Amino acid sequence: MSDYEIYEYPNGIRLLHKQVLHTKIAHCGFLLDIGSRDEKPHQKGLAHFWEHMAFKGTGKRKSFHILNRLENVGGELNAYTTKEKICFYASLLSTHFERAFELLTDLTFNSTFPGREVEKERGVILEEMSMYEDAPEDAIIDTFDEVIFGEHPLGVNILGTRESVSGFQSADFHAFYNENVRTDRLVFSSVSNLPFKEVKRLADKYLAPQRPRLGERPRLAVTGYERKTRIETRPIHQAHCLLGGPAYPLTDARRIPFFMLNNILGGPGMNSRLNLAVREKYGLVYTIDSTYSPYTDTGLFGIYFGTEGKQVKRTLGLVQKELKRLREFSLTTNQLHIAKNQLMGQLAMSEESNGGLMQLLGKSTLDLNRVEPLTEIFGRIEAISAAELRDMANEVFTDDNLSVLQYVPEGK
Repeated sequence: MSDYEIYEYPNGIRLLHKQVLHTKIAHCGFLLDIGSRDEKPHQKGLAHFWEHMAFKGTGKRKSFHILNRLENVGGELNAYTTKEKICFYASLLSTHFERAFELLTDLTFNSTFPGREVEKERGVILEEMSMYEDAPEDAIIDTFDEVIFGEHPLGVNILGTRESVSGFQSADFHAFYNENVRTDRLVFSSVSNLPFKEVKRLADKYLAPQRPRLGERPRLAVTGYERKTRIETRPIHQAHCLLGGPAYPLTDARRIPFFMLNNILGGPGMNSRLNLAVREKYGLVYTIDSTYSPYTDTGLFGIYFGTEGKQVKRTLGLVQKELKRLREFSLTTNQLHIAKNQLMGQLAMSEESNGGLMQLLGKSTLDLNRVEPLTEIFGRIEAISAAELRDMANEVFTDDNLSVLQYVPEGK
């Protein structure tokens, strides 16, 4: 990533913009360094509920006007919540860029959380919970967070619980907002064909006047991991399994090398070791993959697969065999060369998505206080050694670091 521009206002808000001349679409959004891990025990699910409620009314708009503001010109308005971020974003023709900028600013800073809308949206979120509960391949991910992080906020479902969501009132959203929003911990990011001068002119209009909200907002540290094995029966036909444990945080120098190690093991490529060993060779699964989610102070590695109940033990054995191979045998020169080229190609293609690029600018700035140029990342990838990968495998892929969670069909 290069040739982007950044400007910081006295209130701490940072503006990031990358001009892409060959597009007519503008992608922009606010990224806030707030997520479900910032909730107190009585606030489980409040960050995600706030994200929903931002669309339900501001000081000058009702829900109807918010939903139609961009849709009427063919644009899209959306938002999401993660463990550490909330994002409000939009995509539309760049000729309507100011319309999106103004609306997103209104949602982020002026939401009123009207009580009558809280009651209606509560039902929507409870239905969202039911949707995920009916999808075991999604539900097991949330349960696995609890297995790894326990009572820590990172172990709590982003949606919260039925009990917590059922109790929230308008005052709870105002309190959470005041406790967590810091203007120096949010950014407005955009990618479009507009010049930076034009984007900054609008930012001067909408961002500069925002009241500074500064101060520390500490996060609870992650401590005390213990390996666990949990088996839960569910009304399902297929068994689902997650195997994994803690990994490296965002600021760890091993983040990029471990990302490559994960890519080799079970990344998106059909030539990943797990896909070849379990699906292609034995036909035991439809989906098997591994993921690496780095957070600001820890990380999470996991391997997921779904298979027939009677094949779980055999499939776990094949997975353990691949982990053992990475612990005991270093990649050959050719294998390492292929792995590096594959990862660099995937990263380069991911930057072809301007919407994803807009979010990458914001996330990197919040997490690392800078945007890593692709050339710098490529240089780090080129410097990775086979010994480095093997050392990480022996640290993360060990039996005493990996917990196991299984969803198995009832009665089997």
